[in-house]
Amino acid sequence: DLDECATSPCKDHQYCLNTDGSFLCKACDASCIGCTGEGSEKCKTCSPGYMKEDEKCTDIDECNLSEKVCMKENQDCVNTSGSYKCVCSEGFEDKDGTCVQT
Repeated sequence: DLDECATSPCKDHQYCLNTDGSFLCKACDASCIGCTGEGSEKCKTCSPGYMKEDEKCTDIDECNLSEKVCMKENQDCVNTSGSYKCVCSEGFEDKDGTCVQT
């Protein structure tokens, strides 16, 4: 079997998997910018919203940072994979970008 992966035939956001007589290009983990294999521990660099922790790219919980990310009144932070979103607190709804009591 010829190792087609030796010539790096895949795109930047993929890794090469050598198969018998061929190869496959597989997508890198969402936490990676470039990778050498499957999973968050094979990242070349971590994507924005992720940090290297114990040799893996792990999600940064922006909602637990000392600096508040949701600045508007009656708004809560919800952590998402690689990011966060600001939502109106319970009992409030978004009216033209402001959280007003329901």
